[in-house]
Amino acid sequence: MVLVGFLTLPMSMSGTGVALPQIGAELDASGAPVQWIVSAYFLTASAFMLVSGSLGDLLGRRRIYRIGSLLYVLGSLGSAAAPGIGLLLTARVVTGLGAAAIMAGGGALIGASFSGKARVRAFAAVGTTAGIGLAIGPTLSGWLVDGFGWRASFAVFAAVGVVLASGTLLMRETRADHEARVDWAGALVFIVALALFMFTITQGANLGWFSAGMLLLIAVVLSLGAAFIAIERRAANPVLSLALFASRRFVGWIIAAITMSFAFGGVLAFLPTYLQGAASYTAARSGLVMLMPTAPMLVMPLVAGWLVNRGISARIVITVALAALAAGNFWLTTLHAGATPILLLGPLVTLGIGMGLASGTIDAQAMNDVLPSQTGMVAGLLNTVRGTTQALVLAIFGAALIGVLTAVLGSSETAGRVATGYVDSGASAHQVDALTTAWRLVLGATGVLCTLGALVVFLLLRPVPDTGGK
Repeated sequence: MVLVGFLTLPMSMSGTGVALPQIGAELDASGAPVQWIVSAYFLTASAFMLVSGSLGDLLGRRRIYRIGSLLYVLGSLGSAAAPGIGLLLTARVVTGLGAAAIMAGGGALIGASFSGKARVRAFAAVGTTAGIGLAIGPTLSGWLVDGFGWRASFAVFAAVGVVLASGTLLMRETRADHEARVDWAGALVFIVALALFMFTITQGANLGWFSAGMLLLIAVVLSLGAAFIAIERRAANPVLSLALFASRRFVGWIIAAITMSFAFGGVLAFLPTYLQGAASYTAARSGLVMLMPTAPMLVMPLVAGWLVNRGISARIVITVALAALAAGNFWLTTLHAGATPILLLGPLVTLGIGMGLASGTIDAQAMNDVLPSQTGMVAGLLNTVRGTTQALVLAIFGAALIGVLTAVLGSSETAGRVATGYVDSGASAHQVDALTTAWRLVLGATGVLCTLGALVVFLLLRPVPDTGGK
């Protein structure tokens, strides 16, 4: 049942981008408000994953998973029924709350139930399942949007949430062995700090990065971050143990998770929009294109687990994975308005190979370095890192596209429409060329950052020198 959650939640995440053009048309919205349909979900999920994982360690991982499933049902139904963009965004926040508890609770349940090679195999299965969900999401949403409208693409996941909640009746409860008080102060400060940080990033372009309002927001975020560190240092049972970051290897796995999410997030969320707006694909056809990473995601997490369990260094496996993600982004800079699915096959399959290898390696290796009582915390932290990075990518990727388009088209309003799939018939060629240029620049920059991430991870995961002592 946990694997069902890891299948359907990524499916819901990746599929939303396909529905954005139709949502914007029906609700009379474009630009930033439409992008926030995706961003609000990721922001909320990111802010609450760590807290959900830590609460699961103390209050019960199955209990947190069940609560998340019920919130996910409520948010999905609200999204399907929303009459306007404001209520839709509110419902997406509720859905994000539920997703946070499902992802963190599910990862913690698996981490607590397995150890050693069995844990590697279990998380390889998680990686495969999540990869399938990510890849199938756009196709499923494309079929639903074309056949039944965008509301159906949300309503179907409410039924999934009911299945997940019902499945908890068959699960065994697990929690930390010791009784401890919940670090409510740390949890509250973390949620507020992370949410405000994400808001600051997403509003940078609108407020001006060096405006008085932006500088004030940055100062508040830094102050909250300092307060969180001070609280966690004194807490008897911190929501995030800062001692984890004393391990060079653990930090390496965190950076690997960041790089993995950064590498594929923008393509996953925005490529369907480009294909519909610039290449005149239907929602269903653009969803089918996003199936191309599916084949490697079906097998590469299992391959990664098999390699590690047979003595191949996890350091080598993750470095190859991140290098493949960099190569996929560089290769995708060949994108143009006349791109056929065959042209997109190579770069998207390469991205799928990188994602599959990485998702089959990171969680199990990171959990091998912590105590059993911290599995919920680590599961929540890894999902927080991935979700926060995904939200940042959505904000930065979208802002970069709009920024380049504004420079070329001379209008931020027109740039916002073009970036979200609206191409004016009277100036379509010029706008499509501008959108393609923006995509190539952003993809190239992503490839450079992924290359740097791979190098950093390779260095951090190097073996500790044998001093002959401990």
